[in-house]
Formats: sequence, C-alpha cells, structure tokens
Amino acid sequence: EDIVNDLTALVKSKNCGPILIRLSWHDAGVFSVGAKPGGCPNAVMRFTDAGEGTFGANAGLPSVAVGLLAPIAEKYVDQEKAISNADLWVLAANVSIEVMGGPAVPTRFGRKDAKSSAESVEGQEGRLPDGDKGLDHLRAIFYPKGFDDKDIVALSGAHSVGSCHGDRSGFEGPWTEDPLRFDNSYFKEMTSKQYAAETTAAGCPQHRHSGTGTIMLESDLALLSDTAFKAHVDTYVQDKEAFFADFVRAWVKLQELGCTDLRETL
Repeated sequence: EDIVNDLTALVKSKNCGPILIRLSWHDAGVFSVGAKPGGCPNAVMRFTDAGEGTFGANAGLPSVAVGLLAPIAEKYVDQEKAISNADLWVLAANVSIEVMGGPAVPTRFGRKDAKSSAESVEGQEGRLPDGDKGLDHLRAIFYPKGFDDKDIVALSGAHSVGSCHGDRSGFEGPWTEDPLRFDNSYFKEMTSKQYAAETTAAGCPQHRHSGTGTIMLESDLALLSDTAFKAHVDTYVQDKEAFFADFVRAWVKLQELGCTDLRETL
C-alpha cells in the first residue's frame, strides 16, 4: 500500500505516467521466441555501459524514467528489500495507467533483476517495433512474442497517452489531444481525423493533424490498412470497456514474458 501511494504521488506530481509505461513496455518487450530468442523484464536498463541501456529505442528511459523512480527504488528495493527493480517498473506502469483514468491492472511479483548489462539481449532489431514501418513489421515483431492481431491493436491503444520527442525517437508530437488521459481516444482520433504526411527534423516520416498538432506514426495508421486490424480498431472506437479488457489481458501477458514462478503478493 505504501509503495502504491508513493508511485501515485510521483505520477500525479510529475505527470510522468507515459514514460513509466514505456519503461515497463521496453523492459519486457525485448522477449521473443523468433529468430532471436530470449529476453525478459529484468530492469537491465539500469546499466548504461552497454546493452539495453544504450539502445536507441530506449533513449530517455535510463536517464529520465529510471531517474524519476530512483528515490522510490532506494527506499523499497535497496533499503527495505521489498521489491525488485523489475517488479517496481511493472507496478509503476500499472499504477500510472490507473492514475491516468485507465483500467486497474493486476500485478504479479517475483521478477529477478539483472546484475549487469551483460544480461541484456543482443540488440533491439527484431524485438522492438519501429514507428516508421507497417503491418507486416508489426506482425513480425509481435507474433513471436505470442500475440495476435487483437493484442497488437489493444497494446497500440497505450498511445492514448504520451508524446514523441525528437531527441529520443526522432518523431515529434502527441498522439491525442489529452496525452495524460488513458482511454480509447487514440482509436477515436485515428479514425476521425485527416493527417498530412511530414518528415521530422530528424528525418522520420510521420503524419500530423493540422488543427490540433496531434500525430500518428506509420505503425499507427497501419492498423487501418488491414481488415483484421481495422475490425478491432472499430470495436474500440465504440466500446472503451472492451478496449480496457483486451488491453489488460495483453498488457499483463507482455509484462510477464519470459517470467516463471510469479506470485500474487509482494
């Protein structure tokens, strides 16, 4: 209860929910059983001498997100030994989702922390999705993790919160008009707005709505280009609770990839 209260206070005071969600996603999302097997949520981004802490896809996470959590980690991980960093990152993301108006996400515990950068996977390619690619790429990334088309669309709905930063990803702008509100607005805006193609200062292709400044990436608009994906988008436009239910199921699965012997309580 104390750790949840401290995380809640952090998210509310710093408006940092989106980057804490991204931290958990990128920690767990390197898992694959494809051509490059392995990976698990182990908080290895704490180390920035090599490995995942240096991946371009993780820009801003070791410095900003891990830094925001540092006082809480010092209290509950280092001093009280109550939780691992890997579990803390999962819990922080799940608290963030609920604080920003999203569903309650159950958290299980027992993830083991990496002891050095040597426990990283070999690289981000083939493990984490690229925002400038389309539906074939999304399936190639997510299918080897055990996800289907519905899962891909539901997980993409996390783009209802947060913004892209040119100095991190090369993309620039928020996906939705209220990037601190976790709901189904990502799907509503995607299907109701007209976006114009543009290239960012970093040379990345994206699409922007001129009236509001919100954006969509190639990987976002790919959800509209395939009938299987589009069917789920249409469902989530009309039914926020259906989106929440499917998101929680897929998100918990993501956070537990490569994990064994997890427990219900700390």
